[in-house]
Amino acid sequence: QVHLVESGGGLVQAGGSLRLSCAASGRTFSGYAMGWFRQAPGKERECVGAITWNGGRSYTRDSVKGRFTISRDNAKNTVYLQMNSLKPEDTAVYYCAARYTSGDYYYLGASEYGYWGQGTQVTVSS
Repeated sequence: QVHLVESGGGLVQAGGSLRLSCAASGRTFSGYAMGWFRQAPGKERECVGAITWNGGRSYTRDSVKGRFTISRDNAKNTVYLQMNSLKPEDTAVYYCAARYTSGDYYYLGASEYGYWGQGTQVTVSS
């Protein structure tokens, strides 16, 4: 079992920045690929970033590329999502997710993850 707790969400003006953190407890964090997802009202949950177990490879969604960066610190059992140049359309509940993996993979589908945090609200005002 892995327990995930997100933090760092809030209200920010357009053009501002936030850094989301996801602290993991339970099993060895380095055995897990991690992802950040978001879900806006009336929309499907979408992956905005994903990262391999050692941080060697990562993915960011085209709509946030150049603005968002996913990273992890296995010594701190934490994965981060740095969000810069925020736009009103980035408003959503952001979730982190974990999937145990024995390979150097990241995963983009919500159904591929077995563990989820409770989510943190990000609201970007115009």
